[in-house]
Amino acid sequence: MSTRQSVTVRVPASTSNCGSGFDTLGLALRLYNRLTLTRIPGAGGPVPAPGAEAAHVMVAEAAGAFFRKTGRARFRFRYALAAGVPAGRGLGSSATLRAGTLAGLNALAGTALPPPQLIALATALEGHPDNATPSFLGGFCVARTDPATGAYVDCVRVAVPAELVFVFAAPPGEARTDVSRRALPRTLPFSDAVRSINAASFLVAVLAAREYRKLRHAVADFVHEPYRLPGIPGGRRAIDAGLAAGALTGWLSGSGTGVLCVCRRGRAHAVRAAMAAALQAAAGGGAQAWVLAADNAGLVAT
Repeated sequence: MSTRQSVTVRVPASTSNCGSGFDTLGLALRLYNRLTLTRIPGAGGPVPAPGAEAAHVMVAEAAGAFFRKTGRARFRFRYALAAGVPAGRGLGSSATLRAGTLAGLNALAGTALPPPQLIALATALEGHPDNATPSFLGGFCVARTDPATGAYVDCVRVAVPAELVFVFAAPPGEARTDVSRRALPRTLPFSDAVRSINAASFLVAVLAAREYRKLRHAVADFVHEPYRLPGIPGGRRAIDAGLAAGALTGWLSGSGTGVLCVCRRGRAHAVRAAMAAALQAAAGGGAQAWVLAADNAGLVAT
């Protein structure tokens, strides 16, 4: 039994889908949420520190899943959030909260659940593994789920080199994943499915082989972007502007509102300026843009 009283978990943001790798592909980025869990006297569930109330539903759900899985007696804990990952922008904010809670409780309870079991719990809470896997493992992750149940099965992780950077840009306002999913069609034309499988397979092969010049215009999605991207002011224009400024490829990050372009480090400034200008022109003030490196470390608990 652990005697540890407090733990801080640093969890990276992630961009998911990566084009047509819907609910499958994810890549960790160097932007972090830090969740600190501290045991406090008494039985019961989580207690938010001031400023962390918005995370309460997700933290409580993750705590419930953890205690059900482990069979350990529930204990009371306070949690504080140092938020560096913006919510509702397509950077896996919900996955960071769920992963941070699961990993933190794993440390406090001394249960030593291995990462695959924690990822499986996070995947069940999220409904898909594309953000959960890079949140825990870092790097570029290709996750596999059970075709019958959707439960997490396994993941292949590829480290991402420093020569690639990721320019993320978002208009003002948040997007809720559950709302965004309502825009998706119930069926797809066969040709769209085939073209999307081709693009996703090619992207994975390029990143695994490190033949990055072949990323140029490699991403083409017909599964979700045609239905989500039109609802994001300036989203398509920002990706196109990034490509014109020298980016290798680009995609809608998660379900939005953010979009992302991949480029070599030397083109990052020009790509960021072009994407930000395109969003500002379409959406007015309040657009934001960052140059982010990949995170290959994944979740860290101290």
